[in-house]
This record gives sequence, structure tokens and C-alpha cells, in this order.
Amino acid sequence: MATTTTTSTAKPATERLKVYADKVSAQIQEAKAKLDQFEAKAKEKRAQAQVTAANNLQTMRDHIGKKVQDLKTTHASNVSRAKSDIDEALTTFKAKVKEIGA
Repeated sequence: MATTTTTSTAKPATERLKVYADKVSAQIQEAKAKLDQFEAKAKEKRAQAQVTAANNLQTMRDHIGKKVQDLKTTHASNVSRAKSDIDEALTTFKAKVKEIGA
């Protein structure tokens, strides 16, 4: 007697594939949710980094302003060095401003 394959054996295989596909889909959705959370946190951190950078620039600006004020009372023998320090700080400040703008 010959055995025949019926659709009953094919049906469980189809059901197993559907269960597997559903399982994979669920894992993909879970991973997508985690990626969305990661992206949101990254955006938040990037915003925080921008706030920190802006605060640092304000501090640099204030520091340069203080150097300029101090220049008014600097002894003549130190004016050249003070100007050099201000120019250097100003160059760094401008570079940082440009960097943030980009």
C-alpha cells in the first residue's frame, strides 16, 4: 500500500511558518520601538549638547570681555602680551561659533 501526502501535513508546516513569521515580526517591532527610544534620547542629548556648547561660548565671550576690560588697566609693558592673548581667545571663540553654526 502506498502512502499519500495529504494537505493535512502541509497545513501544519504553513501554520509553523506563520507562527515563525509572527514571532519574527514581533521581535522586529520590539527592536523598532527600542530604536525609536534610542533616537529620541539621541536627539535630546544632541539638544543638551547644543545648550552646553552655547553656555560654553557665552563663558568664552565673557572671558574675552573681561580681558578687554583688564587691558584698559594693564601696564604698558604687558599690553602687547594682553593683546596677543585676546586675539588668540577671539580666534578660538570665532572658530567655535562657526563650528556650532555648521
